[in-house]
Amino acid sequence: MNLTITGHHLEVTPAIRGYVEDKMARINRHFDQVIDVSVILAVEKLKHKAEVNLHLRGKDIYVEAIDADMYAAIDALTDKLDRQVVKHKEKAGDVHRESGGLKRQSVELD
Repeated sequence: MNLTITGHHLEVTPAIRGYVEDKMARINRHFDQVIDVSVILAVEKLKHKAEVNLHLRGKDIYVEAIDADMYAAIDALTDKLDRQVVKHKEKAGDVHRESGGLKRQSVELD
């Protein structure tokens, strides 16, 4: 997993970098086929904004969160991202289970 953390109008300190890396490890624990993660942290007046672009095999997921505190924005971001990744994982896994696969399909002969 390639992790890129950038800051707009904000210096990315080692503490923030470590916090983001720990939170993104949580996403990798649920779904290990993550190719690339791009995190953008920005400050706009009194709002702290955290955005993430997550590149999976076959899909890109974009999530953003805005809060008064940067750490709270990162927490909200990871919660949203976690739900999106679990939803994608469930959808990807349900393709073959609905019909029961080839072994369980009946064949009618005339």
